[in-house]
Amino acid sequence: MFAKNAHHDATRAAQQLVAIVESSHDAIISKDLNGVIRTWNRGAERLFGYTAEEVIGLPITIVIPPDRLGEEPAILARIRRGELVDHFETVRQRKDGSLIDISLTISPVRDEHSNVVGASKIARDITERKQKDARIQESERRLRDLLAAIPAAIYTTDAEGRVTYYNEKAAELAGRRPALGSDEWCVTWTILRPDGTPLPYDERPMTLAIKEGREIQSAEAIAERPDGSRTPFIPLSTPLRDPDGTIVGAINVLVDVSERKQAETQQRILFDELNHRVKNNMQMLQSLLTLARNKTTSPEAKQVLTEATSRIASMTAAQQVLYHTTDASHFRAPEFMKSVCDALRHSVARGMSIVCESSDFCLPNDAAMPLALIFNELLTNAVKHGAIRSGNLSVRVGLVREGDLFVLYVEDTGPGFDLNAVRARSSGLQLVEGLVRQLRGTFEVVKGPATRCIVRFS
Repeated sequence: MFAKNAHHDATRAAQQLVAIVESSHDAIISKDLNGVIRTWNRGAERLFGYTAEEVIGLPITIVIPPDRLGEEPAILARIRRGELVDHFETVRQRKDGSLIDISLTISPVRDEHSNVVGASKIARDITERKQKDARIQESERRLRDLLAAIPAAIYTTDAEGRVTYYNEKAAELAGRRPALGSDEWCVTWTILRPDGTPLPYDERPMTLAIKEGREIQSAEAIAERPDGSRTPFIPLSTPLRDPDGTIVGAINVLVDVSERKQAETQQRILFDELNHRVKNNMQMLQSLLTLARNKTTSPEAKQVLTEATSRIASMTAAQQVLYHTTDASHFRAPEFMKSVCDALRHSVARGMSIVCESSDFCLPNDAAMPLALIFNELLTNAVKHGAIRSGNLSVRVGLVREGDLFVLYVEDTGPGFDLNAVRARSSGLQLVEGLVRQLRGTFEVVKGPATRCIVRFS
């Protein structure tokens, strides 16, 4: 009875095993040690296109492409030695002649005495995976080609800061080829601040991008090569994340600004040379006007030459500010006011006090000359008709900011004047109004305890 039950259990187990093999989506094949097919499940029929009746008794080479026939003897040799062939990726051929990518796992089959008598093969179609891998590889190739074509140094790191990729521009900028997987945080030999001091690792853009998980747009830095040469650059570091949002590394773009710096230097030299020549010419003109004024005996001519000399002096003072500024397009109001006020003090009577006020802001260079001339005309008018007549030897001038507007003013304690009444006979005020229009501003005269001439412009 026990033997009968055991036989029944064994039969049932064998049937279950057969059912599992037949229902498997993978191809499950058995063969003897000569490579002759002994069993062929439905998965094998679907994968290779042959029915079991067509292939049982035939050599397994029926599904091996001609250029891969050498694989079978090597596989059989390993099976005879009792070895397992695990996840062997290769190519096989269907009945219709088409090729498929498969992964093979081949195990020795043993008899009751543990002798190897054949092999069991499981074949899995990996065509879709291989195609996906190929698409990924092609995408990566295109990305590498794109990064190589970009005219900027680019490199990537993993989450630990180890360099994982760099393009040729990065190698050129660094003056070396970084060691992938070991060099950390940067491709350059070292990074310096613009003042030449070393930039610590914890302050470097890639470190901050990974540690803080944000894009880092740093100011200019300097890459020092192994040979000691240096290149200024601007870095842009961005963290890289996986689909779950976890930071897996970072990419850094280093824009070489050497040519820009050279162009800026050349521009600065030309700008300084131009300003120097203009300043010298204006000083020469001022000297000629002063010489002519001293020689003339005509009071009218002397007055005209005095006014012209004063105007040239104010323009020279403004030009001096432009000559010394480090910005080729803007000047700072406090420096402008100091220079212009110092020049105006030389043109007024001894003992006359000029009190200057200025907010700290920048103005475009093309505003310098109009402002200097406006100051000169209004101060001359204030001294002539206001301060001296009132007995108060002090004039207040200023260039300040009020909201979105810039305000220039000249104030004295004189009796004031009606702009409409004197405009026609005052060439100086006509000049002021013309210059105000050039600034796209407004001009008004406010009378009170003190008379204030005000120019507002944006």
